[in-house]
Amino acid sequence: MNSMEFSLDNGNALYQIKSYKAGIVTVNKLAYGCPILLSPTELLAPWGPATLSELSEAHIQLLLSFKPQIVLIGTGVAMRFLNAKIFAPLMESNIGFEIMDTSAACRTYTLLMAEGRNVIAGLFT
Repeated sequence: MNSMEFSLDNGNALYQIKSYKAGIVTVNKLAYGCPILLSPTELLAPWGPATLSELSEAHIQLLLSFKPQIVLIGTGVAMRFLNAKIFAPLMESNIGFEIMDTSAACRTYTLLMAEGRNVIAGLFT
């Protein structure tokens, strides 16, 4: 898989995805090969779960503290389906969420961030 570069810039965001290739997400000028949690104003690297199979309701509960409008979960190089029960805290709080491969999550994050939306992305590389 080739690297995907992102050029959309939002000067208000502290954390912007610059590129993604299998196994690596580059945020600003730093490359991350671990799961990260990213919003326009926050970055946690590594994020709690070391692998997608370790993602739990407790990890999703943490996202509520960021008061997001929408949550994106990037599942790595391929889209993987996850147990809907994990996302109960988001559903109970009426927060939208999308699960997609990490490349799509990076593109979606970049577009929503540029629109000024309070988006948070949990990205597995």
